[in-house]
Amino acid sequence: MPATPSPHSTQSVSSAQGTPRTRRYAREVAVIAFAQSDHLRRTDELSEVEIVMPVLHQVLARTGLKAKEIGFTCSGSSDYLAGRAFSFTMTLDGVGAWPPISESHVEMDGAWALYEAWVKIQTGEADTALVYSYGKSSPGPLRDVLTRQLDPYYLAPLWPDSVALAALQARALIDAGDTDEDALAAIAARSRAAAADNPHAQLTGEVPQGDYQVAPLRTGDCPPIGDGAAAVILAAGDVARRLCERPAWITGIDHRIEAHGLGLRDLTDSPSTRLAAERAGFFEAPVDTAELHAPFTSQEVVLRKALGLGDTVDVNPSGGPLAANPVMAAGLIRIGEAAARIHRGESDRAVAHATSGPCLQQNLVAVLEGDPR
Repeated sequence: MPATPSPHSTQSVSSAQGTPRTRRYAREVAVIAFAQSDHLRRTDELSEVEIVMPVLHQVLARTGLKAKEIGFTCSGSSDYLAGRAFSFTMTLDGVGAWPPISESHVEMDGAWALYEAWVKIQTGEADTALVYSYGKSSPGPLRDVLTRQLDPYYLAPLWPDSVALAALQARALIDAGDTDEDALAAIAARSRAAAADNPHAQLTGEVPQGDYQVAPLRTGDCPPIGDGAAAVILAAGDVARRLCERPAWITGIDHRIEAHGLGLRDLTDSPSTRLAAERAGFFEAPVDTAELHAPFTSQEVVLRKALGLGDTVDVNPSGGPLAANPVMAAGLIRIGEAAARIHRGESDRAVAHATSGPCLQQNLVAVLEGDPR
């Protein structure tokens, strides 16, 4: 039997055009389709199932696959947003659980559901996977809800909300000389301008910075609160080539976590992002596109520094989470948007980043490449 490559070994593999491409894993896996909902401030008239179903139909239609042809299904969501236990089981109505399917769920952003599905394909137990995630943030006070992810003994009882914690990080960056309020405003303006070409974005065009939410962060430095869903389909090897004209090959993927206690880490840096990027092979070649899950302008500063991104890289051409930030789906959308640019021929090598937790606590990095055109 041929030896199975170690998770971080590299070898040359021929693409459909015969040009060598770096291969780090036992099986080639690609994103072959991506779909997302229109992201809206409120969807009072829609249930989670009604938000998810059209997205699932769209992503399947783009490959020609039927639900029964999917080898594995994995979803990402949060019961805290829905306000009820095991809420994700309802959205299986949108997938169709009969005939029985191989299915799993992560209480996490959909990017981590994609990681689980990618592992499933690597093991050889599936050749295709459907990954979807969704979040309705509008029904409750999101800033209060997110305090429940904090350390339950020392930090959560103080009820510091997500914006207040991001403001601490922004202040640390300003005090360190890494940025200033004008630079943060420029990030917001660039992101919202880029979103003008994104028909699914919640905020586009000129959006005033507005008043301080928590100094030094103004309204424009913070993500919009809204509802939305996203889905991708993964496929292995020749299946991907058959179903997609230009697959977005996941040539590297890794995720890492920082210390839970905010006082135990340097908020001006993200060593977990840097390490995940290194293990995913990000630094081995230049990228032309970066979709960064930076809900706050100050967090883009941190991620740019951790990844060493220069001005030649197109950062968040979709508008990023400053234009639409459906909690539990925004990270998966970053991977989907990066893959979609490769599908369209607008990118050759892209990096997608997803985060979870306060102040970039958990970070996932995926490197995607297209076959030479």
